[in-house]
Amino acid sequence: MSFPTRPLGRSPLQVSPLCFGGNVFGWTVDEARSFSLLDAWLDAGMNFVDTADVYSRWAPGHVGGESETIIGKWLKKSGRRKDLVLATKVGKDMGDGKVGLHPRYIRQAVDASLKRLQTDYIDLYQSHDDDAGIPLEDVLGTFGDLIQEGKVRAIGASNYSAERFAQALEVSTRHRLARYESLQPLYNLYDRAVFEKELQPLCEQHDVGVINFYALAAGFLTGKYRTPADVSKSARGPKTIDLYLNPRGLNILDALDAVAERLGAQASEVAIAWLLTRKAIAAPIASASSLAQLQSLVRAASLQLDAQALQTLDDASAE
Repeated sequence: MSFPTRPLGRSPLQVSPLCFGGNVFGWTVDEARSFSLLDAWLDAGMNFVDTADVYSRWAPGHVGGESETIIGKWLKKSGRRKDLVLATKVGKDMGDGKVGLHPRYIRQAVDASLKRLQTDYIDLYQSHDDDAGIPLEDVLGTFGDLIQEGKVRAIGASNYSAERFAQALEVSTRHRLARYESLQPLYNLYDRAVFEKELQPLCEQHDVGVINFYALAAGFLTGKYRTPADVSKSARGPKTIDLYLNPRGLNILDALDAVAERLGAQASEVAIAWLLTRKAIAAPIASASSLAQLQSLVRAASLQLDAQALQTLDDASAE
């Protein structure tokens, strides 16, 4: 199977309609299963994987770099580097003062990521957070140097406000610096308002590719969290209950169930397919911890939602 690729912003990168979220590698998925998932992802016709240097520092006993290290071992074993569009990030707190977007630290961090990933280049290198303490000219200038040196092919941003992202794009134009070709915001069938009102118009105006995270709202849109008793089902359970288990969230689940039943699909597949109909979205990011979940993501990329389905989902998820 193969899927038509999509351009990521104005960059040379061509990405599959879905991006695999690598936060699970070395956290909820061990090395052997991570290898199987990566093989299956490429075998299914996908080519895009996103990770970060900080994954999975939050887990007990972890220091960060676990996900990149596993991907690097897989790349060395599989020899499939040219088949992959590989994205990672810099800026989250790695401990020992390793945080932010100071030019000196970006250079230190990119070399550390390249070493863990066992590759000579990163396709998409992203600011994991905005760093208001460093001039945008310095940040973008450093990223541009990395592109010139061949260590990075394109750059993107995550967790930027509309105001700051607009400033970054303006600085790139005014100073003829490398520009953010992608944005990684929170966006899904539940979390709609901020992106659609503030960020989507900006991304469309400037041809920025959107690779939104929490495509399934931390698992809530799969339908597995419907009561407070369901929190024990995964490590993300407590956060999901706090954010999404409310009348509006349950209304969205009911709509997903109705559409899924009518189309012979799973609720999670419908939620992903809805994202693929949204303007500005290049490739939603979603994770899987089993081959069955991965196969469901692949099916979602082929699922066509008709006008009735879209209306049902839009009505249920209206803010």
